[in-house]
Amino acid sequence: MTIHYFSGEDWEEEYVRTKLPGETIVFHKGTLAENPDLSDPAADTLCIFIDSKIGEAELNRFPALRLIATRSTGFDHIDLAAAKARGITIVTVPSYGENTVAEFAFALLLTLSRRIPEAQALVKSGTFSPAGLRGFDLEGKTMGIIGCGHIGMHMIRMANGFGMNVLGFDMHPSDELAQKYDFGYASLDELLAQSDVISIHVPYNPHTHHLINKENIGTIKKGAYLINTARGAVVETEALVAALGNGTLAGAGLDVLEEEGDLNDEMQLLTAPHPNEEELKVTLANNYLIDHPRVIVTPHAAFNTTEAITRILDTTIGNIRSFEAGSPENALEQ
Repeated sequence: MTIHYFSGEDWEEEYVRTKLPGETIVFHKGTLAENPDLSDPAADTLCIFIDSKIGEAELNRFPALRLIATRSTGFDHIDLAAAKARGITIVTVPSYGENTVAEFAFALLLTLSRRIPEAQALVKSGTFSPAGLRGFDLEGKTMGIIGCGHIGMHMIRMANGFGMNVLGFDMHPSDELAQKYDFGYASLDELLAQSDVISIHVPYNPHTHHLINKENIGTIKKGAYLINTARGAVVETEALVAALGNGTLAGAGLDVLEEEGDLNDEMQLLTAPHPNEEELKVTLANNYLIDHPRVIVTPHAAFNTTEAITRILDTTIGNIRSFEAGSPENALEQ
């Protein structure tokens, strides 16, 4: 196989080459977009991360492509219809860090609930006093989990450990899981209205686009906190900004932002017309969120632990091997 591997760290090259001996592997530090002149008529495999978008233009650069191995659970960065039309198999990493992402989501919540950034800033400024830093307990509060899959279940277990009450919203509720993990299911509107903390753990697709939006964000319990480690576009940015402004939300912990890719090249926004006015509005709103005193924004880092990255690589290597053997594992149904 001829494999083009994008967005890898330096150490990944030796690791992958050792695990895939005999394969022709070309490593690129940047994304597909950062290698615009690259094409390979013989390449049959692209190994990418979520920062490499693949559509018709990218597929045209690799006409012999048979496999796209994305080192991620999500696949909204790939044009599935275009890949299907060319008979290209897409394999993902469906499970690599349920605990990893859940731990990060709880870290965001604890950072907000105990006002850790403000506390650190005060100490660095020379003020060693707890005045003005009063937070709130998690025990006895209601945690609403939107998406009760693998990550959501880890969140539920952690919330139980903190003595929280838990509500879950999922398209496929399970009485067995509810009994095992001591939580109850609710409709989305019920969950929003009753939760002191809302944590999002759904995949991004047409059904979850703007799942929280201008129409339903007003039903959120006043003073609640929102945690999003899923995908930015699950929450309508304009609605989020409004909810923070009118006090519906007391704060938010966001590891993902809608149109977050545009934040990597803000100078282009200032020096050239933007092709999409709505996208530009979202990008400007993202900057508002970043600067907001009651919002914590991190750069899509919930997955980023040594253990999780190793699991991602091992699963991806297994996906490539199984495809080559004629029995693809973790392939999307197209």
